[in-house]
Amino acid sequence: MLIAGFPAGAWGTNCYVVAPAAGEECVIIDPGHQATAGVEEALAKHRLKPVAVVLTHGHIDHVASVVPVCGAHDVPAWIHPADRYMMSDPEKALGRSIGMPLMGELTVGEPDDVKELCDGAELKLAGLGFTVSHAPGHTKGSVTFRMPEQADIPSVFFSGDLLFAGSVGRTDLPGGDHAEMLESLARVCLPLDDSTVVLSGHGPQTTIGRERATNPYLTGLAAAPRRGM
Repeated sequence: MLIAGFPAGAWGTNCYVVAPAAGEECVIIDPGHQATAGVEEALAKHRLKPVAVVLTHGHIDHVASVVPVCGAHDVPAWIHPADRYMMSDPEKALGRSIGMPLMGELTVGEPDDVKELCDGAELKLAGLGFTVSHAPGHTKGSVTFRMPEQADIPSVFFSGDLLFAGSVGRTDLPGGDHAEMLESLARVCLPLDDSTVVLSGHGPQTTIGRERATNPYLTGLAAAPRRGM
């Protein structure tokens, strides 16, 4: 499996390009502020053809490049319906008034093809499988994507802004909720195997085992059962 990740833009948001191997189809995760050049560089370097963009949530630092990336490659964007409005109205998601400056000129709006995610969905894209978990707390429509363990490759967990190395996503923006964040951490993260690799929306790679043992937001939580679909 090939995962090319890079931090983009003023917020240093991690964007990921995921494929079975070089020269194959791929999925782009969270092309945020100023991510277009990095996406195109990764596609060219590894000879990849995008089939979809998938989004962990709707904040502008994760979706600012969705329109140009989807438009350039004629692919759909997947997002949870509770966060879909943020693509066209990022100021509202950040608690700003419409028309206030937001990091200069940004391309906001929806791409031509938007598909909605739901909890428990199993996405089959580019020959890869992604299990979707609705994980509100940072936003109402936050989701995570988990790829199953394969042979000698551990499970990979794209946590968005739910879980970081040593921390968790903020809950003080519109749609954020600390109690929901703790519930999502207990239900979505804690049941995962310690070997699960965590690729988050910001910061370095980590593992569930490391976070279970050292992350102050997880050490006092008990794993909660997963919801049904």
